[in-house]
Amino acid sequence: MKILYFYPENPLSFSQGNNSRALSLLHYFKNRSIYIDLVGEKSSEFGEDAIDDLKNEGLIKNGYLLKKEKKSSNIIKYYLNYSFPRKINSKFKDFDRTKFGYKEQFAKIVKNTEYDIILISYVYWSSLLDNVTKGSNTKWIVDTHDFLTSQFQTNKKFALDRYFKREINLMKKFDNVWVISNEENYLFSQFINNPVSLITHGLPNNIETSSKTEKTIDVVYVASENFHNIKAANWFFKEVYPLLSPDIKITVVGKIGNHIPKFENVENLILVKDLNEVYKKSKVTICPMLSGTGVKIKVIESLSHGIPVVCNERGVDGLVNKTNNGCLTTNDSFLFSDYISKLLNDAEFYNQNHLEAKRFFEDNFDSKKTYKILDSIFKVN
Repeated sequence: MKILYFYPENPLSFSQGNNSRALSLLHYFKNRSIYIDLVGEKSSEFGEDAIDDLKNEGLIKNGYLLKKEKKSSNIIKYYLNYSFPRKINSKFKDFDRTKFGYKEQFAKIVKNTEYDIILISYVYWSSLLDNVTKGSNTKWIVDTHDFLTSQFQTNKKFALDRYFKREINLMKKFDNVWVISNEENYLFSQFINNPVSLITHGLPNNIETSSKTEKTIDVVYVASENFHNIKAANWFFKEVYPLLSPDIKITVVGKIGNHIPKFENVENLILVKDLNEVYKKSKVTICPMLSGTGVKIKVIESLSHGIPVVCNERGVDGLVNKTNNGCLTTNDSFLFSDYISKLLNDAEFYNQNHLEAKRFFEDNFDSKKTYKILDSIFKVN
């Protein structure tokens, strides 16, 4: 079996939770000895050195990076194949992230190798297949990652019916639609006739090894710098942080650190080589999400180490159980700070939530369970 997997960003970068999902899929393919070629989008953080790293770790066979072509390279092709079509379909531009030359480059990669499966990440990259002739034995799969219509609702020209219909129509070109949460599974399956598969974010069980590591970090906060996280960080450091003891050691991981003022007890780590090493040293995780959709990968990562999570209501989106899952949920800043303080100072309370996190993770997100679902899709014995 040969699979071509499109994922735009560097899976080895721990700056965003979605990268963790991509990396976990690559580890599955490696574990099952499945041939994988990866296609990404060239950027300052995703270059040939990252492709070499993925090859050296045995995660991919070949790697390709799509590069935006210059308008001057072919004026006629630019206007006929790229500029004019985008103007005609301008109301749907949010659902197409391809740049000039991407579709042709992708089609060339597909043409050079006979793939059994083409796996595309995110619906707004589905147009990469526009120039691809589908083989009779080839299957197309989309890993949705999220409910995109909700992400666009702040746009000036947003119209729920038009956006949702577009998202569903794009999914219909695929033989299988992957979702990461039960809510999205229910929603999309109402409108799509082809199979919709719930592929949870499976992770290795790190609970035992984490329990043996000295805890030098009281609170860890992992986030990228998207709109939702910036709003969440502003809320936490304005409303919750002043209520906490200045003796609490907080470590912030990810580009969200670029948007946080300097505090004596807050350490900012923009980039880390191994996020698991940070989790192992941490007592409590926070996920102050006020908006956004889909499962929060950082929550599952925390649970995989048996670490209790303090979060807002959006932090438990996509989880099967909203309670008794290792997450303490509130939108009240005072209660949010109280939860953190009690976890750090009440050993019995901490252990209770640690055990709930452990049970919930093992029942729902252990990679062994996710692998079984993927095995059935890829017909792996």
